[in-house]
Amino acid sequence: MKFINYLLMFSILVACSPQDQSSKNPFFVKDNQPIDYAKVTAQDIEDYANHTLKTMSEAIEQLKNCNEITFDKIFVALDNIYSTIYTADNNCFMLYWTSPDSLSREVGLKGHLALDSLSTVLYSNKQIFDKMQAFLSTDEYKNLQGHRKIFVDDLILHFTQSGVNLDGEKLAEYEKLTKEIGLLTSEYSNNMNSASETVVVDEKGAEGLPENFKNTYKKADNTYEIPVINANRDPILKSAACENTRKEFFVKYNTRAADKNLDLLNNLVQKRYQLAQVMGYETYADYNLVPKMAKDPETVWNFINDLVERAKPKAKADIEELRQVKATETGNKNCKLEPWDIAYYNNQILKTKFDVDYEKVREYLPINQCLQGILDIFNELLGLEFRKIENASVWHPDVLMYDVYDNNTLKGRVYLDLFPRPNKESWFYGVRLTAGKKTAGGYQIPISMLLGNFTPATDELPSLISFKELNTLFHEFGHIVDGMSYDGEFALQARAKTDFVESMSQIFENWTWDYDILKRFAKHYKTNEVLPKELFDNMVSAKNVSSGYFALNSLRNCIYDMNLYNLYNPEKPLDTDELWRKIDKELGIMNFYVEGTHPQASWIHINTHPVYYYGYLWAEVYAQDMFTEFEKNGLLDLNTGLRFRKLILSNGKQRDAVKAVEEFLGRPSNNEAYIKSLGLN
Repeated sequence: MKFINYLLMFSILVACSPQDQSSKNPFFVKDNQPIDYAKVTAQDIEDYANHTLKTMSEAIEQLKNCNEITFDKIFVALDNIYSTIYTADNNCFMLYWTSPDSLSREVGLKGHLALDSLSTVLYSNKQIFDKMQAFLSTDEYKNLQGHRKIFVDDLILHFTQSGVNLDGEKLAEYEKLTKEIGLLTSEYSNNMNSASETVVVDEKGAEGLPENFKNTYKKADNTYEIPVINANRDPILKSAACENTRKEFFVKYNTRAADKNLDLLNNLVQKRYQLAQVMGYETYADYNLVPKMAKDPETVWNFINDLVERAKPKAKADIEELRQVKATETGNKNCKLEPWDIAYYNNQILKTKFDVDYEKVREYLPINQCLQGILDIFNELLGLEFRKIENASVWHPDVLMYDVYDNNTLKGRVYLDLFPRPNKESWFYGVRLTAGKKTAGGYQIPISMLLGNFTPATDELPSLISFKELNTLFHEFGHIVDGMSYDGEFALQARAKTDFVESMSQIFENWTWDYDILKRFAKHYKTNEVLPKELFDNMVSAKNVSSGYFALNSLRNCIYDMNLYNLYNPEKPLDTDELWRKIDKELGIMNFYVEGTHPQASWIHINTHPVYYYGYLWAEVYAQDMFTEFEKNGLLDLNTGLRFRKLILSNGKQRDAVKAVEEFLGRPSNNEAYIKSLGLN
């Protein structure tokens, strides 16, 4: 109810006079000037949202009353409205995710909900859509080519998917459901991010944990109080020798916010189904997939099922190998492998069979060195120069700011918010705050933020990230350079289709598996010794340990996501716990689900990104195939990098992604490189 009150309050504010742009509100800056985030108050956020709501509501009214049916008057105007709402909405939501001030977070959420509601109103407006439809009969439309024709066609599809063709009663239902879904997703995220659980262990329970990790959480009574957060998941599950410690952390991690979010998730699934029904689709997945590369659920299911069959034999062998290691260590040949054992015994295989201790590898990965290494690599490979802004005005002292240049021309701006803190969004994202686009006054530069929750520094140690976190850093920077590379005409074309966009971040994870790349920055935090080549070679030899299991675990998540949104039956609503049991039984590998846990209560993807999880694997097929060009020409080959930037990163939705990939590769894409990367061939 309180979220509905927020919306009502913003509706009242829209009717009031907003703060004038000439005021001292930090959000009102000249084109491409940075926002003075350090001075932003909750009142500033509210005034900014209020101003955007008022001015864009007026712009929408002007568009509705426009009598000139031309590309500029209708479609360029729509892009301008979208860009303004998009930037304000993203800033409000970003501060809801990251601000250390509770009132700013609260007002940021209110602003996001109100601006998101305005977007719904815009894209379901019949008067505007009728003008768009009328444009299709003009000679100007018939003469459109390339990205401009795609732009018009995509916008018409977007309006169609936003309920514009619904009659008054159904349109009202669509708008009502969209608002309710937005409220539910925000409440779910808030519950997840504010969950506060700890695991308290004694010295025996902490056995196996890295000393620096233990020192971070050591209490005066010589116990260890460990927060149940993402940053601590790998250290506990991979290193804790005490099974009870691993189990307690696993159970608490997978029950975060369950007391509130299970009901919210049930409501979300139901309302998304209802929305699809209003739109004339059988399921929400049918509706959601229309604008994506996959197009329909049948294609997604075929893709998932094919990979399941490929991964299953190795996954079975992986699980049995892990069980045998546990049997040897425990002396119980009939032992049962539990879900909280998998990461630990996988790590034992790495250490004993391959002489790879990833906690030792961590000592060679201070985050500042890794970050500078990545920035240097993207400069050499893509021609993008990241210039750090000293004493930048940011929302928290930990945040870094960079201006991005291409041949001394300002190309974009990036904020890095890398470490966990209370009430901050707990996952990892490359987030766009402003989309690039051409304007009458010049080019509007893209602005992005990398939101991370990497292992923080302590009094004794700098921030030392794991090799997995290094992969994550490269991955998220892929999203950043994707955003910085866009140089298109329209903001609405800046982002690729959602089941392709991950390929442009996944591809860069491959750079961590090249020694010539790693030795540039992977140097011991004490001695400055380069990561030993022998250790790296052992890591490569061990790369596909348990790869079948890890692939199948991702596929298990894909199946869960698709079950929620493609197989929902209102006559027999899903038991979201039972669904885990059902999937495990069908896969026939092992029971991964732990009774009493509810991982679906703190899983961001099924909340804010439904029918999305398959996209990680779908995109990775393209990522690994495109990487073959870099393997052939060199991981720092500027010509290949610039071709990749021009054809793929800068594209967005300006041309068909399949054709762009084919031009980059010089051939049709296939999944051979992906299958090889998993060791499944």
